[in-house]
Amino acid sequence: MADEKRIIIDEDWKAQVQAEKDAAAKSKPADAPQGAAPQPSDAGDVPMPPASLELLLTMLATEALVALGQVPHPATGQVHVQRNQAKYLIDTVDMLREKTKGNLTPGEQQLIETLLHQLRMAFVETTNQPATGASR
Repeated sequence: MADEKRIIIDEDWKAQVQAEKDAAAKSKPADAPQGAAPQPSDAGDVPMPPASLELLLTMLATEALVALGQVPHPATGQVHVQRNQAKYLIDTVDMLREKTKGNLTPGEQQLIETLLHQLRMAFVETTNQPATGASR
């Protein structure tokens, strides 16, 4: 029996695994699904403001102004007129106005009406300009 093999179990690995699980659970956001792996953090990932209708409308209007050549493209710095894309974005803002009719605050109603008017006027100004560049 002296030649009998002995199985040695290292109990320290269990404590190490549990410590890693505890650390991962602490770093996981509260709204993450149970059992989800933590996402790698991106140093350039900035916090975002709360979602709102005003922010959505502003984003759509900004994209439309870029497509109308009123604002340079943020990534390239170039100005391109893409009337079809601009029309689509303006129509999207108008669709949101129709779908939210009666559910907007006075400020939201004023914002959407003002944006639509300004975007439509900018669109009319590009009538004689040829479309330039391909869709992004």
